[in-house]
Amino acid sequence: MDVLILAGNARSLIANRGDLIHDMRNAGLEVAAAVPTADYLPEVEELGITIYPIEMGRTGINPVHDLKTLWSFYRLIRKVKPKVVFGYTIKPVVYGSLAAKAAGVPRIYSMITGLGHVFTTESAKNRRLQKVVSLLYRVGLACNRKVFFQNPDDLQEFTERGILRDRAKAVRTYGSGVDIQRFNATQLPEGGLTFLFIGRLLTEKGVEEFCEAAAQLHIDHPAVRFIAVGPHDPNLPHSCALEDLERWKRQGIVEFIGGVSDVRPWIAECSVFVLPSYREGTPRSVLEAMSMRRPIITSDAPGCRETVEDGVNGFLVAPRRTAPLLEAMRKFAERPALVPQMAEASRVLVERHYDVRKVNKVILKAMELV
Repeated sequence: MDVLILAGNARSLIANRGDLIHDMRNAGLEVAAAVPTADYLPEVEELGITIYPIEMGRTGINPVHDLKTLWSFYRLIRKVKPKVVFGYTIKPVVYGSLAAKAAGVPRIYSMITGLGHVFTTESAKNRRLQKVVSLLYRVGLACNRKVFFQNPDDLQEFTERGILRDRAKAVRTYGSGVDIQRFNATQLPEGGLTFLFIGRLLTEKGVEEFCEAAAQLHIDHPAVRFIAVGPHDPNLPHSCALEDLERWKRQGIVEFIGGVSDVRPWIAECSVFVLPSYREGTPRSVLEAMSMRRPIITSDAPGCRETVEDGVNGFLVAPRRTAPLLEAMRKFAERPALVPQMAEASRVLVERHYDVRKVNKVILKAMELV
């Protein structure tokens, strides 16, 4: 076995690592992946690699459960005997790296795809958790040959907190990239203005700010359409409250579509893409919308701010606040000529930096696989 990928969840393996797996296989490498049994999806079999379901808690820190996760990774790695282990999201990065080191894997790599809700919400409890998570990351990353960072803010934070003690291990990538052929440039829709949000319905994704801004813009611009695409999972930390979701649905201003298997038809239907997230690695949904030639409104926050040249392909807004988001949305409503102008700039930017083939070349070269 050449490469074993330790995935945070099945959906991300398909959406975020599918192109990387494809390029690894094209390079003649034998690839397998471990995915949590809790959210296993039959579609992962379509990646054309061996899939190993593994017991792994989705969220939270529980010493007993995490020891079981560590042991599960260790047993699998001993069985598969990969030359390379590549993990992403906290548990595969921490426990996967430790297990790979213990099993004698010579080359261990990790990708930091964002810092998660522990780092996006300030509270006494979260500050304690940040110390624990930072320590876990430090121990896990000490086993790594290289660590991939999707944005400079995460790299800076890992360095300042002493999580990554050897900066020479860091490799900067432009997110996970996007397939610019699959998400090809499309014509803007005819007719009125449509704003689109795509993401899980979590407070940290900014869904509340999107809905509140939509309600206020609707007063002066009742013809403008607002769409939210994404699942609501009340079991996830920081999932938006069910009563808020029901209230927004009763208002009837934002159309809630739920989860979809293909976002392209919805991006094609929108004029402007909106993601007021509090923090990301690099938001794939934004890259997909940029690739399909759409202006972007997103947060001036880690992971998000790199995708927008403010005033060129969209607008950056302060996170966690409705007023700046409303102001940016109002600019498009009152100056519709901005839409095609900024749409073109989005496509140019994504071709320059975020083409998945370019991103994967950087990753494979750093992993000494090509």
